[in-house]
Amino acid sequence: MSLVPNFEAIAREPWLSFQLDGQHYAVLLSRVSEVIRDGTPTPVPGAASDLLGICHLRGNIVPVMDGRRRLGLSTSAASDPSAARIVVCTHETHRVGIRVDAVGDLLQPRPEAIELPPARSGRVDDPVQAVMGWHGGFVALLDVAKLCRLERAGKEAA
Repeated sequence: MSLVPNFEAIAREPWLSFQLDGQHYAVLLSRVSEVIRDGTPTPVPGAASDLLGICHLRGNIVPVMDGRRRLGLSTSAASDPSAARIVVCTHETHRVGIRVDAVGDLLQPRPEAIELPPARSGRVDDPVQAVMGWHGGFVALLDVAKLCRLERAGKEAA
């Protein structure tokens, strides 16, 4: 399996952008089941530091992760707490909510605008698969399975 993302495949579908700590990120729109208002998830004792807790969403228990902590960003409060949302992502049969500071635009990347991310720490669980220039800055395109730490679970089930 190649570690280099396929830019043509990335550009085939729209992406939902969001902000975390003033930076722009995006996930494939087809991996988003819904966006809901931020609430207070029920804490889970002994959970990972980036797991805020669980919420009850139409009969389903959905874990909610802190997007800032998951990506190693500042954990200070968002500048506009009323804009915070939970983006509910799906991977196979799993649903995981990611708390974000604000939801942004739908993006339709062009293959020529997509690049490999800069060299990083080499973390195996790094969800950034590519970056794209956007509005004078860039947006990091995230792999939902890695973002929600579901990649291993999906492989074990196979």
